[in-house]
Amino acid sequence: MDYTLREMMTLVAAREIRNEDIVFCGTGISMLAAMAAKNIHAPKCVMFFETGAIDAKLEEIPLAVADSRVMYHTSANGGLLDAFATMQNRITGDLVIGILGAAQIDKFGNLNSTVIGDYFSPTTRFSGSGGGCDVASFVSRSIIFMQHEKRKFVQKLDYMTSPGHLDGPDGRAKAGLSAGGPQLVITNMAMMRFDEDTKEMYLDGCYPGISPATVLEHMQFTVDISRAREIPPPAAHELKILREKCDPQRLIL
Repeated sequence: MDYTLREMMTLVAAREIRNEDIVFCGTGISMLAAMAAKNIHAPKCVMFFETGAIDAKLEEIPLAVADSRVMYHTSANGGLLDAFATMQNRITGDLVIGILGAAQIDKFGNLNSTVIGDYFSPTTRFSGSGGGCDVASFVSRSIIFMQHEKRKFVQKLDYMTSPGHLDGPDGRAKAGLSAGGPQLVITNMAMMRFDEDTKEMYLDGCYPGISPATVLEHMQFTVDISRAREIPPPAAHELKILREKCDPQRLIL
């Protein structure tokens, strides 16, 4: 294997970003995935950041959304209000896509990035929602990055930070949320999507050399594996652009 799993995750996410998409980027691998998409196959996609930089031209990978490099050659530099207004703009419809991560996820794509254990006496307390709940609530599509471990793919969240499909097909509508929700989950083993009817997670594909059985062994709940395929490995030109153009210093990779 002449690529790392982190490179594989980045490029699998990048392939899901379309030329017309407006991508809400967080720090780290999500930003790198958007940058890779823009340099490989979606030059017209627009990246924007929680700190208010909209349509940035990233010549170097920023280390955080507050890094001044996110403001280079933007169409607009605003603030938090501008970023969240862009995210919730109804005119853009299903073009806005958010990229998220979390400590726990359940079969409906609900996320926990707040605590492990009891909320008032947790074993671990994380940084919390940030803009994660807003992104999950308002964007029409979201991509979720996860490490594929039993402690992360759980039967029941210790705390719900960000809504996925809540409890099933009508969950978001009953809660007064917009349509949409998580589209896929990308891990260091595989990619999951959500069934159109049940809104439950299913295995869409495994990375080369990883079996569906291995994927299931690292989850607390079972998912449908009948639709699973082998996901194509990174192509040479994808790796070249990712390594030499997007992150030559390997700050994220």
